[in-house]
Amino acid sequence: MPEVSVYNLKNEEVGKVELPPAAFEYPLKRHLVWEAVRHYLACARRGTHKTKNRVEVSGGGKKPWRQKGTGRARHGSIRSPLWRGGGTVFGPQPRDYSWHFPKKARRRALASALSEKLREGNLRVVDEIALEQPKTKLAEELVRKQLGLEGKVLLVYHGEMNEGLERATRNHPAIAAIRALQLHAYHVLDHDTVVLSRAAAEALGEVLSR
Repeated sequence: MPEVSVYNLKNEEVGKVELPPAAFEYPLKRHLVWEAVRHYLACARRGTHKTKNRVEVSGGGKKPWRQKGTGRARHGSIRSPLWRGGGTVFGPQPRDYSWHFPKKARRRALASALSEKLREGNLRVVDEIALEQPKTKLAEELVRKQLGLEGKVLLVYHGEMNEGLERATRNHPAIAAIRALQLHAYHVLDHDTVVLSRAAAEALGEVLSR
């Protein structure tokens, strides 16, 4: 069972915590993680792309010229796909890109991503994650100065939605915040460092050990 240090928001070690091996000592399953990320990105697609076929393009109700005797090719409508401004053949249509990805597979992918972050030394556990005010400047100071972290950082908290923390990180290009039970393998891989509150680490350990 891996044991990691717990820090306060001043980057001082205040204790130790034992993390469940099923969640934080899981072997790296590259294909499973790849499939989880692919599923996440597919579900995020809106799928509202649309092109008009020859039925939907306006105009073209009259045959442009008679069938024979003009010396030109036969045409029945100026909205044929062969004409400029005509309909599109086999163009994209609205569709749903999502597919079913089993819950156990999602959990194993998340456990694999978290375990790899821990093995790399890019997973930090703090006693709590809190800001005095919902300001981006305070979130920047917390991560860069107080915790001393560089690159893209993900703050993971537990409990009800912390609107102040999420508002403070919403517009920051390199710092994000998310609830523990909304965490996905994609979020872990998309950031250089993951910071878990003690409660979030315990909650994730309980869920991923099922």
